[in-house]
Order: sequence, then C-alpha cells, then structure tokens
Amino acid sequence: MSDEPRSGVQSVSRAMRALELIAESGELGVTDLGRRLGVHKATASRLAATLAEGGLIERDPVTDRYRVGFGLIRLVGAAMAGIDLVRTARPVLEELAERTRETVNIGVLSGDGVVYIDQVSSVHLIASTNWVGRRTPLHCSSSGKVFLANMAEADRQRSLARPLEALTPSTVTDPARLLRELDEVRVRGYATIQDEIEEGLNAVAAPVRELAGEVVAAVSVSGPAFRVRSVDLPRLGRLTIDAAGAVSRRLGHVGRRKG
Repeated sequence: MSDEPRSGVQSVSRAMRALELIAESGELGVTDLGRRLGVHKATASRLAATLAEGGLIERDPVTDRYRVGFGLIRLVGAAMAGIDLVRTARPVLEELAERTRETVNIGVLSGDGVVYIDQVSSVHLIASTNWVGRRTPLHCSSSGKVFLANMAEADRQRSLARPLEALTPSTVTDPARLLRELDEVRVRGYATIQDEIEEGLNAVAAPVRELAGEVVAAVSVSGPAFRVRSVDLPRLGRLTIDAAGAVSRRLGHVGRRKG
C-alpha cells in the first residue's frame, strides 16, 4: 500500500516530463519518447495513450508521432485568461476595498462552484478568510448566486435539481425560494448572502461581463455581520455593481446590463 502513492507521483512526474519533451520537440514517436524518459517503449506508449485520451497530446495518423493537443492548448488558454483577468481587475478591486474597508474578491465559475482567483483583504484586524483558491457552492455564496442568476435556464435548473446542502441554518435549500431570489438578483444587479455560507459572514456580489455580455466573473465584498449589516447591503451592492462594471469595461464590455 505504501508504494502506491509513490508510484502515482512517479507517473504524474513522467507525464509532465513527457508533455515538456513533446512540446520542446514539436513531435515525438514513442521510441524516442521512451528513450528520453528512460523507460521502456511499452511504458512510453501507455503514457502517450493516456495523455492522448485526455486530449493533451494527439497522434499523427501518418507518422505515428505525437504532438501537443488542443486539450492542452485550451488549458493554457484558460490559465492565461485567468491571469489576464486578475491583472485587469486588480486596480479596481483595490479601489473597492479602499472605499468599503472590507475584503474584496473576484471569482470565476468552475463546474458547480465558484473559485476565487484574487483577493484584497480588509484593513480591519477582524477580517474575512483568505478565499483565494477556495471553492464555494453556487447556492449559498453571493458570487455563486450571481452566476446562477445569469446562466442559461437549462443550466440553472440542472444546478438546482440536485440537493442543496445546508452549510448553516440560514442556507437557502428550497429551489423555489432560491429561484425567486435569483429573479431579484437579475433586477437589482447584485446578490447577497447573510449567514448562509458561514455564520456571522455577510457578502454582496455583482457580475463581470466580457465583450459579448457573457458573465465571466463576479466581484464580491464580504465581512463580519457586525460590520456588514443588513442595512449596509444596498450601499455595498451599488459600490460592487460600479466596480464590476469598471472591470467589465476593461474587458471590452459596453452597454447596459441585460435584464
């Protein structure tokens, strides 16, 4: 049993090195790949087949040599898009954090959740957690509600068809009630949570749109409930809408938000 993790790490290491070798060479056959990796041709062939199955490399049917696949290109493109989004949004996030004196995040949709890719922390000693790299459910985070409110109807229904986990006593787990709330999010332009993902944590979020108007991210402001009170949410919502709009304009989006 103790050898299995070590074997798995070795396989991942070989896969990464194989991708590097193929990318550097342009094309490689399994014989050359095995020689450069220091493994038997059969091992190199199995490794290449696994990478090809995932779309990371592809085989030329004429030469039987492997080259970088479109799956890897898509992953690189997504990573670069995330880096560009962080770089583009950072000044706006810093300004929003200065105006609200609370923690500001920007998150992107990842499967059935939101992953936060940048954060400007509150100036207060009692501040929110570092959310960068963390994943939160769609139904109980302010950013997640932004994505739910703005996604295609079929996708929204599919997301709400599965059981909604109650992270706190205040988490909304009734799909009908959540749908009514999402209607309000679309009308007013921002989403809120109060004690729904963590007790004592409140937040607001607004959508970031790219050139064609598609929602690609959400900007959020969060803080402890004793500072981010219910009465404060509309004001913070308006500030967050303005900030998200500024990021959207930096991404090329013009015009009014779609209702």
